[in-house]
Amino acid sequence: MNHLKSFLSLLGLAIILTSCNKGETDDTPVELNAGTLSGGPYTFVVDGIPDMVTTISLDASNLLGSNRTYVITDDSNNVLGIPLTLDAVRGVDFDEAGAGTCYIYHLIYENGLIGLEAGANLDNLEGLFDLSNFVMVQRDGLNAGTLSGGPYEFAVDGIPDMVSTITLDDSALTGDAQTYVITDDSENILGIPPTLEAVMGVDFDAAGVGSCYIFHLTYSGELSGLEGGQNLNDLSGNFALSNFVVVNRNPLNAGALSGGPYNFVVDGTPDMVSTIALDDSELNGAKQTYVITDDSKNILGIPPTLEAVMGVDFDDAGVGSCYIFHVTYTGELSGLTGGENLNNLSGNFALSNFVVVNRNPLHAGKISGGPFTFKVDGKPDMVSGIRLDDSKLNGSIQRWVITDDQNNILGLPPTLEVVEGVDFDEAGVGVCLIWHITYEEGLQGLSQGNNLLSGLEGFYAVSNSIRVTREAPH
Repeated sequence: MNHLKSFLSLLGLAIILTSCNKGETDDTPVELNAGTLSGGPYTFVVDGIPDMVTTISLDASNLLGSNRTYVITDDSNNVLGIPLTLDAVRGVDFDEAGAGTCYIYHLIYENGLIGLEAGANLDNLEGLFDLSNFVMVQRDGLNAGTLSGGPYEFAVDGIPDMVSTITLDDSALTGDAQTYVITDDSENILGIPPTLEAVMGVDFDAAGVGSCYIFHLTYSGELSGLEGGQNLNDLSGNFALSNFVVVNRNPLNAGALSGGPYNFVVDGTPDMVSTIALDDSELNGAKQTYVITDDSKNILGIPPTLEAVMGVDFDDAGVGSCYIFHVTYTGELSGLTGGENLNNLSGNFALSNFVVVNRNPLHAGKISGGPFTFKVDGKPDMVSGIRLDDSKLNGSIQRWVITDDQNNILGLPPTLEVVEGVDFDEAGVGVCLIWHITYEEGLQGLSQGNNLLSGLEGFYAVSNSIRVTREAPH
C-alpha cells in the first residue's frame, strides 16, 4: 500500500471527483466510444530506475463522448491514478509502484459519472461511460537467479572443505550489480565473495561446526547493510536474493559402542569382552583407535582394533572399573599416550560413548550371630545360630577359619556344621574369631599358625568376624 500511495502522489495529476456509469438515460440512448489504445505490453524491473510507457498511443478516430481521461488500475481494477492526458500517462514512473501489474485504460463518459476516484474499482462505475481496451504494465521484482548444488555435508576435521559443484542459473537474472553472500543459519553475514569462483575457494572447515547458507544477491543503486556481521533481514534498497544452498559443517563422529556393562571377578582367570561392537554408520575422521581408561579417564591402554580390545585380559588390571572408548581424529592428536588423561587430548578428534568393565573383588559373604561369651569351666561351649549371607558370595573354594585375637589361624573347619561343633571351652581363657573365606586355586599360607590377614598370597577374600570370648570362672 505504501508503494501505491507513493505511486499515486507522484502522478501529480488531477483526480476527477464527479462520478458516473455505463448505461442509458431515461431518454434517447447515447453511444460512447473510448477509442483503442496501442503499445505494450510493458515489462519493467523494479530496480530504482524510472520506467515509463513512452510508446503508448490512442487511436481517437472514432471517439464519442463529452468527457475523457485515462485511468491506471492494479490487476484487480482498483483505481491507482487518473492522468488526464496521454502525455501525463507517459510521464508516470511505474518503478515507484513496486512489483505487480498495472492496466492503463482510456475512459469516455458523460456528466454525472459516479465512482471515478482513486481507491475505487472500475467495476463499480455508475453512469454513461465507455472504456477502451487496456495496455498491461508488468512490474517485476529483481531476480537473483537460482542456485543449485548441495546440500553439502562436511566433517570439521582440519581438512579444507570446498563446494565444488555449486552453479547459478542466471537465465532470468536482473539487476545492475551482483554478488554472493554466505551467512550462518540465522542469516548473519559471514562473508561476501564477489564471484562463484570465490565461493568455491571458501574453506568451510575453518568456520567450525554449524550450518552456512550461500545466497546469490542482485541489486540496483545503493544497498545498505551488506557487510560482515549484519543480517540479511536488515538489507535496505532495491535487491533480490536467490534461494540458498546449505553447507552443514558436522563435528567428527566416533561411532557408537555397544556391549556391557561387563562385570568380572578378579580371581586370576582371564576376563575378555567378547561381545563388544562398534556402529560405524556415521563414523568419520582419517584415523581411529580404541582407548581403555580407568574410571577417572586416565589412559591405561590404546588397542588399535576391536580385535585387540577383545584380547585384553581385564583380570590383570586388578579391582576397579575400566572404560572402553572409540576415538576418531584427523591430523596431529596430542595427549594420546598411556598415563595421560582423555580430558587433556588436543586436536581434531571425537570420542564415542564408553563401555564399562567392572573388575570386582572376591566376596566371602557376610556372617551373623554372636558375639559369644563363655566361662572356661570344663563344660563344653559351642556357638549356635551363626548364619552366612551368601547373596554376594563368589570364588571357587570356601571354608571357615578360626583365629586368635591376633588373627593367627587356630583351625580350618570346612563347614558351618563343623564350626558349631567346636568346643571353645577346651581352648582356655582368651578370644577367638570366626571367619568365612573364599579363594581360588593356588592360595598359599592358609594353614594353622599363619596369619589370616597378613600371611596369605593368592586370590581370596575374608568375611567379617564373629567374636568368641572365653572368660575365667569367678
